[in-house]
Amino acid sequence: MNIIIIEDEKPAARLLQRKVEKLGLQVNQMLHSVEESIHWFNNNSHPDLIFLDIQLSDGLSFEIFEHFGKAQCDIKSAVIFTTAYDEYALRAFKLNSIDYLLKPIDEDDLAIAITKFKNQFQKSLISGLDFEAIKKMLVNPVDREYKKRFTIKMGQQLKMITIDEVECFYSENKGTYLHTFDGRDYLLDTTLEQLESELDPKDFYRISRKFIIPMKGIKEIQMHSNSRLKVILPTYKDDEVIVAREKVSDFKSWLG
Repeated sequence: MNIIIIEDEKPAARLLQRKVEKLGLQVNQMLHSVEESIHWFNNNSHPDLIFLDIQLSDGLSFEIFEHFGKAQCDIKSAVIFTTAYDEYALRAFKLNSIDYLLKPIDEDDLAIAITKFKNQFQKSLISGLDFEAIKKMLVNPVDREYKKRFTIKMGQQLKMITIDEVECFYSENKGTYLHTFDGRDYLLDTTLEQLESELDPKDFYRISRKFIIPMKGIKEIQMHSNSRLKVILPTYKDDEVIVAREKVSDFKSWLG
């Protein structure tokens, strides 16, 4: 049985590998990004089972399967999702009869998912899954409360910044920063990955590993090299704000 793990956090991937192998199965390969996975699938036989993280460092893992779908070479593997998304999003998996494991992964839940896979071995093929429906459920959840304000510690004082004041979020030197429309920067005690799940996806979009921008913050969009786009913001000038090439299509859809 050929099993692979696609997970961008290497410690989490190794931990899952140990748990899977503790149950008597062998993990044959671990992949950590959309780009790496596409290259691997281009050069290897499709596995029987994929443990698939949704949010990878360079995009959504669905992009891997969309790439091969466009090439009319669907990946035919069973999938068990591993996700940190809240329960509201997991309705999508249930509707599509997909096994999932909510992080942190419980060993009993893992054992149940693997047993289900064994019982349905090679019956639930990835080509039969409605990835577009899953993406819509993840991107457009209902009845979800999103971040409205941030509390910033400044010395012995606390400063409140509302979501409407945010021109962009960016990462730099392992820190995450909030940049406001009045040109100020504030260090946040979080990551862009965490922020991405806390912000309303109708208003904010993660254009690259470094930037999350709001719709209202876009002053101008310019063509850039390698089929990418450059976003001009009102006051942020420290670095070029570039839409990653693999995100350009989704970004345009988000813009409407």
